[in-house]
Amino acid sequence: MVPHRSSRPAVRRVVSLVPSLTEAVAATEPGLLVGATDWCDHPADLGVVRIGGTKNPDTARIAALAPDLVLANEEENRAPDLGALRAAGLDVLVTEVRTLPQAFTELERVLVRGCGLARPAWLADAEDAWRDVRAAGPAVPAVVPVWRRPWMVLGRDTFAGDLLARLGVANVHAGHPERYPRIPLGELNACGAELAVLPDEPYRFTRDDGPESFPGLPCALVSGRHLTWYGPSLTEAAGVLGAALRAAGR
Repeated sequence: MVPHRSSRPAVRRVVSLVPSLTEAVAATEPGLLVGATDWCDHPADLGVVRIGGTKNPDTARIAALAPDLVLANEEENRAPDLGALRAAGLDVLVTEVRTLPQAFTELERVLVRGCGLARPAWLADAEDAWRDVRAAGPAVPAVVPVWRRPWMVLGRDTFAGDLLARLGVANVHAGHPERYPRIPLGELNACGAELAVLPDEPYRFTRDDGPESFPGLPCALVSGRHLTWYGPSLTEAAGVLGAALRAAGR
């Protein structure tokens, strides 16, 4: 079968403001990337112009790169920055990813319809990797911090929360009105959780920094890239995250 291609001509120069999308483009057609954020650390040998952070990109530098397309995300990037890029005459594609199915849809939109590339084999592999993932038993109620000082946790409608739910972990704050609420540590320890899931990004929780705050709770130290990134990491995320949860006894 001939891979499907978009009818839109392939763009030649792409700037990515999203680490997940940077990795996705690099794994599919690395020659397209001319700029990426300081946080885009996959692949490790990515040799492109760095244009600042996701929240404070250098819009003038981006414009000077003359990209055919700028890739962004409604959660990771600020509307004023995206507006400045559009005002400079740049084409900005903004993604929204809050569930696993939405991640697959948006990745295809970026790569095929946005960049004009063939649908990559790794995307089909990622879909296959998650197709039969089912929780083995009753969902385990968990608290999922993503920051401390102040403490912030996963709330409603998050991609990471959806991945955890598919692996049998029920985020106790999934019904919170905010997506990343600030909640005092005392309340986190009194919320009825039976597990703490501690990713190593955006805050780098480690064995020595995090578990001590949840005495009596098993703590699963997980890869933040596999929990929060949507891209090639999805091909192995179910296995990596599942192993970390099992290591915590869940």
